[in-house]
Amino acid sequence: MIYDHDDDHFDLKPPFDDQSSGIFNSSISVVGLQYDDVVRVLQEQQPMVSTAVDMFGPSHGDGGGRSPEVTGSGSEKGGGEILTANNSRDVMHEGGQLSAGGSRSSKAKPLNIKEVYHEKDIFMDNYKQMNKSLKIYIYPHVKSDPFANIFLPNTRGSPGGNYASESYFKIALSMSHFVTQDPYKADLFFLPFSIASMRHDKRIGVGGIKSFIKDYIFSISHEYPFWNRTGGADHFYVACHSVGRTAMEKAPEVSINAIQVVCSSSYFLQGYTAHKDASIPQIWPRPGIRPTRHPSKRQMLAFYAGAMNSRVRESLVHTWLNDSDIGVHQSRLKTPYSEALLGSKFCIHAKGFEVNTARIGDAIYYGCVPVVLADHYDLPFGDVLNWNNFAVVVSTQDIVFLKSILNKIVESNEYMQLQNNVLQVQKHFQWHQIPVDFDTFYMVMYELWLRRSSVRIHSSS
Repeated sequence: MIYDHDDDHFDLKPPFDDQSSGIFNSSISVVGLQYDDVVRVLQEQQPMVSTAVDMFGPSHGDGGGRSPEVTGSGSEKGGGEILTANNSRDVMHEGGQLSAGGSRSSKAKPLNIKEVYHEKDIFMDNYKQMNKSLKIYIYPHVKSDPFANIFLPNTRGSPGGNYASESYFKIALSMSHFVTQDPYKADLFFLPFSIASMRHDKRIGVGGIKSFIKDYIFSISHEYPFWNRTGGADHFYVACHSVGRTAMEKAPEVSINAIQVVCSSSYFLQGYTAHKDASIPQIWPRPGIRPTRHPSKRQMLAFYAGAMNSRVRESLVHTWLNDSDIGVHQSRLKTPYSEALLGSKFCIHAKGFEVNTARIGDAIYYGCVPVVLADHYDLPFGDVLNWNNFAVVVSTQDIVFLKSILNKIVESNEYMQLQNNVLQVQKHFQWHQIPVDFDTFYMVMYELWLRRSSVRIHSSS
C-alpha cells in the first residue's frame, strides 16, 4: 500500500528500450562507454552485431513482474490494485502501483491485496530457467594473494552484523552450481571485492577504497578480455556498506556500466541506475526458525527504535514520541527488541543516513507489517514482489498523519491480509549457510538473471 500527500510523479526510464536479440560475431572495445553509447556502437556494426536487451526484466516481458518498486510521493502507474491517498487526511481511494515513469490514476478498481507477486506464474517459470541456465564466472584469486581477505569468501564462522548480506552472498555463490570455470560460457562476471573488508584493512581503509577499485578494474581489464568486450556491462559486484556509495568515483565505468547489487538503493543516489542496478535487502542474520504471534495478540499499533541521524527520524520522534499507540524509542529498549517487533502490528522503517536499514528485514522476520518512511527507496526484489501488498509506504511529508493511516488499515480489516502476506514473503528475506530455494541468495540470483548481459558476445572462433 502506498500513501502519498500529493500527485507529483517523476520519470524513471531505462537507459534504452530496445528488445532485439542477437549474437556478436566480431569483437569491439567499449571501455567506459555508457549504455546508450554501447547501443550506438552496436547499431553501427549491423548486421554483424545486434543487442539483446533483456536486463530490464519483467517490465520488458522477460522476468515475472514489472519495473522495480520505488517509494516516495507519486511515480504510480494506473491499473494496479492498491490503496493510495492524495492527502493522508482524506478518504483513501484506489490508484495504481508504483512504476517507472507512470502517473496516478484515480479510477476506482476492486481492491485485491492477496497476491505478493506481480506475476507469479511467469516468475516461477523463469526461476526454473534461471536455476538451470545461469552461469557466473568469478575472477580467480588464491589464498596466497596479499589481498585474499578482500576477494575470497570469509568462511571462518558465520557472517554477522548489518552488512552480513555481502558476506553471505559471496560464500553462497562460491559454493553454488551457478559458477562456471569457463569464462566463455558465463552470462555474468563477478567482481569479488568486499568493500566492507577494505574498510577494515589497514592497508586500504576508507580513504583508499576508491583507488583500490580503480587499480583492480585496470588490472582485470588488461589481464582478461571480458571487461573490454562490453565495458563491464556483464559484470557485477555486491556491496552493503554505506561507504560503497562513493567507492566507484575513481572508476566511473563501474557505476555507469556494471550491475551494482547494493543495499543503498535510492533513485536519487548518484551512481545508482534503476533497472540496471539491483537492490539487496540488509538483513541481520537470525535463526531459521521464525517466531510467530497471532495478530490479535499484537497490542501495539506501531513500533520504531533507532538513532536520530536524519530529518525523517527527527520528525517521526518529535511527532510520536509520547503517543500511547505508536511506540517510538530513540535509546536502548528496556525490553527485548524482538518482543517489541512481535508485539506490534506495524514496524516502522524510517530513513536514516541511508534509505536502507535492517529494520525491514527485522519486521518481516517477526511477522510485523513494514511501514516504509523513506522516499525514493528502490525496494529489494521489486521486480518480483508486489510490496504494495505486504507493506505500507508512507510519504515522509505525511508523518503527522501516520496514526490515522495505520488505524484505517486496521479498521478496514486489510491489516489481516497484509500480515498474512508478510508471512508469505519471509522466505525471500532469509540467508542460509547452505542456500534454500527462494531464499535471499536465490532471489538475488534471479535479479541478476533478469539483468544478464545487455550485450551478448560469442567468440568468433
